Amino acid sequence: MGNHFQTVVDLDATSVDAPALAARGLDWLVMEGIVRAERTDCVLGAPLGHPPGPLWANAVSDEDWEPSDGLNIEIGRTVFHGGQGDAMYAVCPHCATHTDLYTDEWDVIEGAWEPFGKAIETWHDTGKATVTCQRCGRAGDLTAWTWADDYYAFGYLGFEFWDWPEFSPRFLSRFAETLGGHRTVLVGGKL
Repeated sequence: MGNHFQTVVDLDATSVDAPALAARGLDWLVMEGIVRAERTDCVLGAPLGHPPGPLWANAVSDEDWEPSDGLNIEIGRTVFHGGQGDAMYAVCPHCATHTDLYTDEWDVIEGAWEPFGKAIETWHDTGKATVTCQRCGRAGDLTAWTWADDYYAFGYLGFEFWDWPEFSPRFLSRFAETLGGHRTVLVGGKL
């Protein structure tokens, strides 16, 4: 079965302002009743997290089931990803060309993944990396590339919700406003 997660990644947070933005985001989530302020053993991969609050349903599209786990806030340079599987393609920030990484049968396309794999390692280690588009020949900041199904995001702040129903667009928009109108992306997946 596995566990599902949805991570709201703040793409504009820096290493310097991520802790303050994390506190602002958590304060808003608690004030809205989406999560509780107290921390319990309710998330995977972290000792403590924030359990669902009494108004958790205000954050989701469908209330068919209640969240069974809570919120972990990830602060620091992180490669956020969808867990099982991988991105089928990446999209160049300059020419919008899709660089296919796999075939329709999920076979690796020879040579396609290597520039991205190296860039991801470099970004994880240094916070800076580029990938050159095979079509237009321009180097693009790794963080500006987009990925099939938003499989990857690169940032310094992520709000990781475990085993919650799908978030509503309204909630995601309001949450981005709370983070200062920052660009956010939702990375979802399963472990």
